[in-house]
Amino acid sequence: MPSVKANGITIACRDEGQGPALLLCHGWPELGHSWRHQVPALVAAGYRVIVPDMRGFGGTDAPDAVEDYTILHLVGDMVGLLDALKIDHCTIIGHDWGAPVAWHAALMRPDRFRAVAGLAVPWSPRGPHGSLVGMARAQGLHRFYMVYFQEPGVAEADLGAAPYETHRRLLVGASGATAASGKGWPLMVAEGKGLVETCSPVDVLPDWLSEDDLQTYASTYARTGYRGGLNWYRNLDRNWALTAPWHGAKINVPACFIAGELDGVLRMPGMDKALRAMEGVTCTDFRGTTLVPGAGHWVQQEAPGAVNAALLGFLEGLRSAD
Repeated sequence: MPSVKANGITIACRDEGQGPALLLCHGWPELGHSWRHQVPALVAAGYRVIVPDMRGFGGTDAPDAVEDYTILHLVGDMVGLLDALKIDHCTIIGHDWGAPVAWHAALMRPDRFRAVAGLAVPWSPRGPHGSLVGMARAQGLHRFYMVYFQEPGVAEADLGAAPYETHRRLLVGASGATAASGKGWPLMVAEGKGLVETCSPVDVLPDWLSEDDLQTYASTYARTGYRGGLNWYRNLDRNWALTAPWHGAKINVPACFIAGELDGVLRMPGMDKALRAMEGVTCTDFRGTTLVPGAGHWVQQEAPGAVNAALLGFLEGLRSAD
């Protein structure tokens, strides 16, 4: 994958097509590969599509220091990427952890990110009581998976022992079919076990996840390890402190939200309130929510046709307004 220098690191990115620019930000534990079904459809519709491996993932640099993975670094990477590619502004689209990056980019730099689409994780503004991991600790939820990720080395050893099995269990475990069966990915890591062992084994891969796709994730993470992505979680407390200047600020650019109807994120505490608040409270130009029936957390991989249609509808609305 080609790469560019931006914000002090080397960022591997796919850059295809011509037209209005779209920047697609992946989540954890994924790669730019997670957007493989969106790129051809968006390019065919007349867009220039930029898909980076995010900081700490895949072919992009993974700085050593934990504190080099704050939300300011992550948004800064996206600004730097636009600068390196000589793009004045774009629509930013993010899934999972990429969604908070996209939401914050739209909040902090509306001059560069003129519209935003979040997938799986709704916009949840900075609250008054600390970060999600801080609140979980205060409630004694020490086996909550985000708390489990905090101690450097622990989750790396767990996830990195067998990357193929890790991705097989994590990806299938958070999918819609598994959620519907009642065996979805647990939010709490079982006492005396790691996250991978807590997740159910997978007998047969679903149609949306091919063996080749699984091997792409597994072989890449076998090479890079898991530290980079885990460091995003280790900055949740720091991010809460750093974003104090934006406390109470609204996202004012056009925005939309897309998720699988069976996504476990939507059942986490506070997510229902965040979903409702986007309708004109936290986002002043909200263009709607699309919940995809039968799909789980990996919505753009599980239901690419529905996601592509929702994204193109949102994007065509922007073009019409222009």
